[in-house]
Amino acid sequence: MATIIKNEEKDFQPNPNKIDGFRLLTDKTREQRDINPQWLNFDVRKLNPGECNAAYHFHRYAEELFVIQQGEVSLRTPQGVEIVKSGDMIFFESGESGAHQLYNHTDEPCIFLDIRTYIGHDICEYPDSNKIIIVPNGETFKRDEQHSYFEGEENIRDIWNKLN
Repeated sequence: MATIIKNEEKDFQPNPNKIDGFRLLTDKTREQRDINPQWLNFDVRKLNPGECNAAYHFHRYAEELFVIQQGEVSLRTPQGVEIVKSGDMIFFESGESGAHQLYNHTDEPCIFLDIRTYIGHDICEYPDSNKIIIVPNGETFKRDEQHSYFEGEENIRDIWNKLN
């Protein structure tokens, strides 16, 4: 069955737990109409003037495609900053080379379609703040606190002796 969401029906709502400077809005019409795609992950987003869509980040296990539908924004990538406008499509591959952030430098809202892959989990890395977030549970860690796999496991015989 085809489901049509008319432009005038869009209901942009703030995403929860955001802070000033990161107040991205998401169209909730899809959810309100109980449209639950089985494999296709997408949202229509609205980025108001002076806001960023998210902290500068990349995904280890997801790709994204943004289609700018209205307005323009500054796009930050590892290559620098570039202006993207209505009609432009931006593909972000997984890994560091796909790092990205949008900032609305204009006086008008920017609306874009956000399409992404999702295999049931992801790890997002945030180079500016040195964080790693495990998706979907949202556990957040500092990257510089990495440990070797066997750290803390050196006394395995003692652990097994306590079990007997």
